[in-house]
Parts: sequence; structure tokens; C-alpha cells
Amino acid sequence: MMSQTSIFYFLLFQLTILISQPCQLFLTHAAGGRWQLLQKSVGISAMHMQLLNNDRVIMFDRTDFGKSNLSLPNGKCRNDPNDAALKIDCTAHSVEYDVLSNTFRPLMVQTDVWCSSGAVMPDGRLIQTGGFNDGERRIRVFQPCSNGNCDWVEVENGLAGRRWYATNHILPDGRQIVIGGRRQFNYEFYPKNGAPNLYSLPFLVQTNDPGIENNLYPFVFLVGDGNLFIFANNRAILFDYSNNKVVKTYPVMPGGDPRCYPSTGSAVLLPLKNLQAPSVEAEVLVCGGAPKGAFTQAGKGNFVGALNTCGRIKITDPNPQWVMETMPQARVLGDMILLPNGNVLLINGAAAGVAGWGWGRKPVLNPVLYRSDNKFGSRFELQNPTTIPRMYHSTAVLLRDGRVLVGGSNPHIYYNFTGVLFPTELSLEAFSPAYLDPENSSLRPKIVLPGSQAKLKYNQKLEVRFTVAGTVRKDKLSVTMVLPSFTTHSFSMNQRLLVLGSEKVTDLGKSTYAVQVTTPGSGNLAPLGYYLLFVVHQDIPSDGIWVHIQ
Repeated sequence: MMSQTSIFYFLLFQLTILISQPCQLFLTHAAGGRWQLLQKSVGISAMHMQLLNNDRVIMFDRTDFGKSNLSLPNGKCRNDPNDAALKIDCTAHSVEYDVLSNTFRPLMVQTDVWCSSGAVMPDGRLIQTGGFNDGERRIRVFQPCSNGNCDWVEVENGLAGRRWYATNHILPDGRQIVIGGRRQFNYEFYPKNGAPNLYSLPFLVQTNDPGIENNLYPFVFLVGDGNLFIFANNRAILFDYSNNKVVKTYPVMPGGDPRCYPSTGSAVLLPLKNLQAPSVEAEVLVCGGAPKGAFTQAGKGNFVGALNTCGRIKITDPNPQWVMETMPQARVLGDMILLPNGNVLLINGAAAGVAGWGWGRKPVLNPVLYRSDNKFGSRFELQNPTTIPRMYHSTAVLLRDGRVLVGGSNPHIYYNFTGVLFPTELSLEAFSPAYLDPENSSLRPKIVLPGSQAKLKYNQKLEVRFTVAGTVRKDKLSVTMVLPSFTTHSFSMNQRLLVLGSEKVTDLGKSTYAVQVTTPGSGNLAPLGYYLLFVVHQDIPSDGIWVHIQ
């Protein structure tokens, strides 16, 4: 037997080994966050999601699944002689989910919205573009309302090109750009403004893997200089869309593995800070995906393990280079959501396979938190798992109260609930990050002024009043603005977060404080439209309020 002295030195030795390990090992074994089942079924599988400025989330899947589990109201039926599954269909394939009341109602789309794209216009209308079959050139408009009477309005031949698996981004002038799609190596604008409306983009030809593609749903972000960062397959360009000109070509991501659909990783533009600087730094994070050849192997029944790496690049550097990081888990078909405090949530997906009917394996049930401001090697933190696999065609969006709404998952040609590895999923869940834990409630600010739906202008001095229990740590206080995303197929289009900082903090008494900030200076940083504004104190965000940059 060991003596007490021997035991002491043995334990000391073990502790020394533990302390010497990188911080990442501590973080990846941490866990946080809580899950809540909101609805066992909303009748459809939430393949596409968008939060609107009335706290409703618009969801839709596709019309050629056959019947959904939700009837259209008042005996309405969709009559579509071109539909591949059902010519007359009296069920819904889109819903409006009311976050505050946890209720939903059916909406009606006429043509097929499968694998489409979208963005919210500056006036709050959701513009949804393209789809499959008779929907591939359609534009659909949803005007938010509070009386429950609004529904989709369709515009026939609203697009110049057929858009299936395309990406949309809102521009500084309020237009949308629609980029790519299957066999579409070009882009166009909405609205058209009378100009020629189809422009060639050779980069999409260069990134197209024959027979596989790997450049669908490209990752697109607006940068502070007004250009677009476009990532497809395994590389990226900085693109001047006004002059149809490539401004910069970025290095291929180390390893050369594909990250876009159907290899399906995800990406975010990391929080934009120091917004009053002459040049605002921008960084992009691309995570997960599938190795080269994984799509071909999946077609043969061999489901290759997903990538476990992220690439991070400062795209505004004169000589930008990728920095590679290792995630706690490999992930394909996942989503990346910006949280109000600037952290990134990696959620949903699988550990093997690719996008395609039944081609995902090994569901990844644990979300992962990525703390972008932490030092390299200590940024990932494993979160508590869900019990519901969210595979191909799953989605996630940030809500105004700081929760993340999660839905969808249908790896099948039709709705299929039995006799399959991963049944069609019609449920909705909410993931509450640890900042919503009850023990953090005393640190959580509550915004008093301005009121929700406040109208803002660029480069405006803004006073935000809030209450919080205890003493405010002024060095741990900031105000952030989040542009809600259109999320589908593992990419949250238009998602961006701006850190307004805190120029001056005043104690007004009775646990009330005022923080002065300056709004972004231009539409290059913050395109016109509705944003969620949060006060963040010691990493704990308030409920958001809606603000409208006009």
C-alpha cells in the first residue's frame, strides 16, 4: 500500500499533468444550457425559418412531400397541376409561429418552395425566392400582420434565373442580391429596377465539382467596404457586385475539403466591433462539412466521418490567412447562430455523411458554444444535449428573448414517421443558453428606453436605459444589434451582429442606468431594416427590443 506521503506526491503529479493541458480540454468537457419542447408538432417540417419584427417565425418545407399534418383553413386547397406529388392538396406547407403565445397557424404557398432562399426587406416584408419545379422562378412576399389575416402573395416569373439552392443577401441600398443555385453560375437583384438582371459569376463555375457541385448555398457576407465576401466549396473571393469584379481572392482553406452544400458545413460573420473606426475589421468562421469524396461514398452506402475543423480568417487583412481550429465534435448539416453576447452556437447536424435523402448518420445532439473573444485553444464549450436528432433539413433561429428556436429534420422524399433511422420531425424546441439560467437573473439587464420598434438613423447618438440588480460592471457592459437570419440548409443568410460598445454609463439611481452608444455609420455595416437590440452585462443579455434603421 502507498504511504500518505506517496499518495500526496502521486496526486500532485496528476494535478500537474492536468494543469499543463490546453484550456480547450477543460472547456470541451463543460456543459450548459437547457432544452424545452415547445410543440410536439406544428404539422410541417421546418426546413426554412425567418423571425419577423412582430415576433412571429415564418416556416415552410416543400409542396411535393404530399400531404402535411396540418390542414388549410376554411376548406382551402392548393390546386397545382405541376406538382410532382399531389395535384390538389388541402394541407399547409407553411406556418406562422407566434413566439409569445407558443401557437401557430397554417399559411398557403401555391408553388414549390423546396430548397429556396430569402431575406427581409427594409420595410419588414419577407421576400422568398425560387424553389423547385414550378417554384424555381417565383418570388413570394409575406407582409407581417397582427390580425392573423396575412398570407403569402406569389409573383410569377419574378426571377430572371431559376433559383434552387441559392443564397440571398440584403444590400446597403435595400435591394437583395440572389446568388447561384443549381446550374446557375450567376446572380441577380430584387427588385430589378429596370436594369439587366442576370450577371455572370465565373467563381461559381470554378468552385463547381462536376457531378457533386459543393458550391450550393454559398456563404455570403456584406463587408464594411460595401463588397461581398463569397465562400463556395473550399475558397472565397471579395466581390464588387456593382461592377461585377473580383476585388480579392482568398487562399484555399487548409486541407481543401468542401464546406458548402451538399458537403454542408456552416459559416458566420463574427461580431463587428469598433464601428467608428476608419476601417472595420471583419472575420469569418467556417465550421464542419464533409471530406472530399464523401458525397460519392454516401451514394455507395459508405458514410464518411464529418470534418471536425473550423477555419477562421480576417478577411479585411492585407494578407489574410486561414487559422484552423478543432471542434469538440465532428459536424455536418449543422447550423451556426450568433447569440446576443457575441458567442456563436453550433447546433443540429450529424457526425457522418452528407446532405441527401438518408445520407446523414450519427446525430450530434450536443450544441457547442464558440467564444470568439477567447484565446486560441480555449474557445469551444460543449453544451447539454437534446434528445431529438436534427439531421438533414433542420433549422435554428435566434429569438428576441435570447433563446434559440430549433425545428425541422426530414431526410426523406416524403413525410416518413416509421421504419426509418431518423423519422420526419414536426416538433419545435427551444435551447436556452446558460445566460438564461435562474442563477444569472440578477445580472440580466432589462431595457426601459427606447421602446420596442424605435426608429434609428445612421451615426446617431443613442441613450439606452436599463435596470439591473446590483452594481453595473462598466467594463463588462455593451449594447449589441442583431439582424435576424433566414435559415435553411445549415446557413443563416443575412445574419450579422454589431457591437455598439458603451461610450458613457450613468447611474440614474434605483437600479436604473443609462448607456450612450453610437449607431452604425452606414448601410455597409448595417443594411436598412429591423434589428434586435440588446444590453449585455457580464456576458448576460437582456431581452431584445426591435429597432428599425430607416
